[in-house]
Amino acid sequence: MTTETPRFRLGFLTHVLGRGDDPGRTYRNAQELFVAADELGFDVGWVAQHHVPLGGGGLSSPWTFLAHAAARTRRIRLGTAVTVLPLEDPVRLAEDVSTVDVLSGGRVEIGVGSGSGAVEYAAFGQDPARRRELTSENLRVLRSALANEEVRTPGFRIQPAAGDFEDRIWQGVFSGDGARHAAAAGSNLLINRAAYGFDAPTDEVQRPWVDAYLDAWDRPRRPRIGLSRFVFPARDKRTALRQIGDDVHRAALRMAESGAFPKGLDTEEALRRFHSFHGHPDEIVAALRREKVLPVATDLITQFNPAVPDHDAALRALELIATEVAPALGWKPVTGTPHDSTPGTLPGTTPDTTPAGA
Repeated sequence: MTTETPRFRLGFLTHVLGRGDDPGRTYRNAQELFVAADELGFDVGWVAQHHVPLGGGGLSSPWTFLAHAAARTRRIRLGTAVTVLPLEDPVRLAEDVSTVDVLSGGRVEIGVGSGSGAVEYAAFGQDPARRRELTSENLRVLRSALANEEVRTPGFRIQPAAGDFEDRIWQGVFSGDGARHAAAAGSNLLINRAAYGFDAPTDEVQRPWVDAYLDAWDRPRRPRIGLSRFVFPARDKRTALRQIGDDVHRAALRMAESGAFPKGLDTEEALRRFHSFHGHPDEIVAALRREKVLPVATDLITQFNPAVPDHDAALRALELIATEVAPALGWKPVTGTPHDSTPGTLPGTTPDTTPAGA
């Protein structure tokens, strides 16, 4: 494996949520977050695909959304965390991905996962019991298509021809087995904001998954590890709670109905279950420095979900992340087009420290 450490990158993720029944406003506000993040120097903007509406909205067609974001931004990379791969035709998906990549000047990252909703699978005529099988098979076809190989029939290759996606495909996982599976496929790793179904702290649950992934990695390049975390800085903790507390509590109660969280959680426990970092930037930095997965991450992916803060508060939170939180963790914005190969230092490490298991 190369000894070159990937540059530490800063991202943000939106599930495209809003309040009320005006999807146009919700989508426009989400686009404005991409524009603001681009101007603030964020490296990657991510969206999540959901075919069934979440509380306050959701995004069923991420590549259409990202094509519009590509036209409104200059340098930020554009990705999905995740596209629900078993519910996609992988050849058609590859065509969409390549088209957005061409339009954006090569700024696309694609994260894939198996999803979790039985209703989504039923709507698309797929068996949720086959989600891992379908993910693996569709990922194989997707990789071939994005490598500009013939797919499904002699003489057929996608157009426009794809750029080099060897190090731009990610997989979201929820277990050590899933992490090893992603490593075997040669995918970068996406770690969710919270570990559902566990009582232990999220980072204690997830760190062994990342170690298993690194132990299983056998490719020449160093992989990227994207760590998604709920980060909401504000003037102080009281101000942050006023913006996010009720939404997080409601979301936790909804998740308790499916068994992901225990029933009867109060707001404080809901915030713990969502592994929330909120309050003054200094408080958030101190807490993130104790985070057990961050030292081996190459990408910190911040999000406000499941909270739906006011648009102005969301913009201010992005600004605080980019100007106060991330720089204190070792992140530096780049000018012009970001280059993944730029050497850098992982947060909380020294220059000669390498990820565990590497």
